[in-house]
Amino acid sequence: MLLEVRRPYVGEVLPDGLSDHCGLLVLGGSAGANDDTEFPWLPHTRQLIRTGAAENVPTLGICLGLQLAAVALGGQVHRNPAGQQIGVLDVGWLPDTAGDPLFGPLADPRRAVQWNNDIVAVMPRGSTVLARAATGEVQAARFASRSWGVQWHPEAGSDIIRDWAEGDRDDAVERGVDLDRYLEEVAAADEEMQKSWRPLATGFAAVLASSEVTATTGRA
Repeated sequence: MLLEVRRPYVGEVLPDGLSDHCGLLVLGGSAGANDDTEFPWLPHTRQLIRTGAAENVPTLGICLGLQLAAVALGGQVHRNPAGQQIGVLDVGWLPDTAGDPLFGPLADPRRAVQWNNDIVAVMPRGSTVLARAATGEVQAARFASRSWGVQWHPEAGSDIIRDWAEGDRDDAVERGVDLDRYLEEVAAADEEMQKSWRPLATGFAAVLASSEVTATTGRA
């Protein structure tokens, strides 16, 4: 199983479909899920997400990836009226998570790094919310049998967050956000975050491997 990385934000072309791929991982970014004029690669990304859901190709969206999946499949995303979600926040697992093949094994008390202005306001029909923040916003969802998304950043440690903070510092000052305090919070939780979310990566890899075997053997 080979990893193929496409970066449409620097002009790299996305695949036409997913027939030659055993899975799809859509990461975060500064774009909004509906900012098609400024980011013309978004419609193609949403189409790949729809293809994954329709063809049962394992898909995982992270932050913007979650929001793109929601919009692609008929939901709605908008700015959080409560303001930016930023911090190492508790994950509020819901009862439906217990039987989920990807998140079920992770549904015990965990925290996660969040950094987002937008939220999923309306879930697509037929999808399932797996976790909500203490203030009610969607944190994790299953959109189809093998399509998931998370609002948090399981990949982000203090090294990644530090770069984001420097790029966002002027806006943060205007909003009254103490980025240095946030960076300290993330740094203190680095080991905890690795322990908590490495199993998500290995779990998704296992789903991909299962999908690859199914495609090869024809087993359902």
